[in-house]
Amino acid sequence: MLVRLPNPASRFLLPSLAFILCAGLSYFSIRVAWAAHKIGLGTAAGFQAAVRWEPSNAENWYLLGRYWQYTLDEPDAERAIRYYRSALALNPHDAGVWMDLGTAYESEGNWQAAGDAFREAKRAYPLSAEVSWRYGNFLLRQDQVAEAFSEIRRAVYADPKRSAEAFSRCWRVDPDVRAILDNVLPANLDGYLDVIHQLAENDEYAAALVVWDRLAAFHPHLTLGQAIPFTEYLVQKRRIEDAQRVWNDALRFSGTESPARPDGSVLWDGGFETGWNNGGFAWRFPRPSGGVRIGFDSKEKHSGLQSLHISFDGRHNVALEGPCVNAEVQAGIPYRFSAWVRAENLTTNQGLRFHLDWAESSGRHGSVETPDVQGSRPWSEIAAEWTAPGDARQVRLCLVRRPSEKLDSQIQGTVWVDDVALVPVSRENRKP
Repeated sequence: MLVRLPNPASRFLLPSLAFILCAGLSYFSIRVAWAAHKIGLGTAAGFQAAVRWEPSNAENWYLLGRYWQYTLDEPDAERAIRYYRSALALNPHDAGVWMDLGTAYESEGNWQAAGDAFREAKRAYPLSAEVSWRYGNFLLRQDQVAEAFSEIRRAVYADPKRSAEAFSRCWRVDPDVRAILDNVLPANLDGYLDVIHQLAENDEYAAALVVWDRLAAFHPHLTLGQAIPFTEYLVQKRRIEDAQRVWNDALRFSGTESPARPDGSVLWDGGFETGWNNGGFAWRFPRPSGGVRIGFDSKEKHSGLQSLHISFDGRHNVALEGPCVNAEVQAGIPYRFSAWVRAENLTTNQGLRFHLDWAESSGRHGSVETPDVQGSRPWSEIAAEWTAPGDARQVRLCLVRRPSEKLDSQIQGTVWVDDVALVPVSRENRKP
């Protein structure tokens, strides 16, 4: 039998190869780590050192280009373009590099090269919302409106959170709100609401109403809470008819049942039944303050499920304005105000009263008040008649308590309120 004896040199060859391999890997790892360290410095020298250590890494060239494009000290678009080109020579399918290259060309006034770069980004990543967004904005700046709208629509379709910004940018070049809705914004509830809220913040209620009407045409499923901010904005702007229309739409789309209203009261929730508050045509509650607690009471009520409960702790001279509620009225029409109230040991010479105020287009303001409630009383009705004067169309009703000027001014006790109503009264049925 032939026995092959091991080559004595192999005992040294294998460890040598392993050593060379490990040394090579270590050297490569050191280069990568050192380049990463240089990049982390965030300086021109650091980025330049990184490309020297790893010249075949496209990312290093790209970061060097971004440095020269966006540095605040001495931006150099021409140098940035050169480095972006080096990155793309190594990786021609990086859409991010193509977009930044396009921006750099645009800053140099080279519109043709900029457009070519953005189109290359589209080819590299055709489904990217970011690519469509940046390309669309480039086209807007070039006054290529139809093409820009098409690209921005793709971006918004992929990312509806861009809706408000997309609308704002397109509206700067085209004041036709409906054209933007037709050609840019997909039918998306959250996107439309974002646009409406942005327009309201900029006090553009007419445009916001156009967007709301388009949203309403879709019959969206929403919550009443999503419509409260816009309705409240319209109320504050005294666009009461529009506010009422938006509120009615929101009730329908949210499936919210309106609470029963006695004899057609214009107050939406006079019985405090719905739980909705702080905006629109729901009750608005004042911010919590020392000495008073406001809430609901399901045990003590005049009718329905609950009443409004207000208690004073006897340690403060409380100034209270609210809860308050807004309503639409018709000028020249008489109304009967009524509310059911119960009180228990309500002290001081300043109790709780109802305050109704309004404003006319002439700027004239007016108000009426009921006598205040003091002491203790069982459930009893407070009532008064009032006619909307001039061209007043909007009223605000509040529960108020004015600070007392007496020595014994610290109010204590509890009041319950329920079934508040403001009912139009025909002249034939008015009480003498």
